[in-house]
Amino acid sequence: MSSNILEVKNVYAGYLRDLNILKGINFRIAPGELVAVIGPNGAGKSTLAKTIFGLLTPNQGKISFKGENIAGLKSNQIVSRGMCYVPQISNVFSTLSVEENLEMGAFIRQGSITSLKDSIYAMFPRLAQRSRQRAGTLSGGERQMLAMGRALMLDPELLILDEPSAALSPILVKGVFEQIVAIKETGKAIILVEQNAKKALMMADRGYVLENGCDRFEGKGIDLLNNPKVGELYLGAAYNK
Repeated sequence: MSSNILEVKNVYAGYLRDLNILKGINFRIAPGELVAVIGPNGAGKSTLAKTIFGLLTPNQGKISFKGENIAGLKSNQIVSRGMCYVPQISNVFSTLSVEENLEMGAFIRQGSITSLKDSIYAMFPRLAQRSRQRAGTLSGGERQMLAMGRALMLDPELLILDEPSAALSPILVKGVFEQIVAIKETGKAIILVEQNAKKALMMADRGYVLENGCDRFEGKGIDLLNNPKVGELYLGAAYNK
């Protein structure tokens, strides 16, 4: 039996059946691992995340989660198996309070959620301070923290974060990344799809660099960060400075 919690093998997928954005991609993540997915715009990063989570159906290939082929399953079926996904936008209920958002995150759990909610507040103290505040009035960084907290209310084994630092100021980005590290320290596996490639690779156990829907490079985060080819092609002009 594989030691990986998730394996993606030779997957082709896209938004139209005859137009694949992912072209034979391979990907894996072990329990407790943080794996970064980087690459230029249009490389297929978010498409990979959505395909893994069942928002898109693969046209070809296999996706195994905890040994079960989940390709073709709906998102609600995948959630019940222990995976959660935090999208880049529209990731909180803006008219509900922070606490109500967290409670909505536990919609399929049975029994009391008090201890779990308390653990989320301990991880995200700012949310505890704003528990009665409407989510729509939070800052961008606070909304990202709430979105991650709400996903954690289901106590998933694998968390997919799709561009969590997008459109945030540098100070807020720092806070969000600190919270991602805190989540990893709880033992959860994390797929981090991220535009801030350098920061993502510095945090990651391993990383994948996508190009035109293919996994162009794969390796330890620090090795990819120090790979001249990756730096020249994907990490920008400041790479060698």
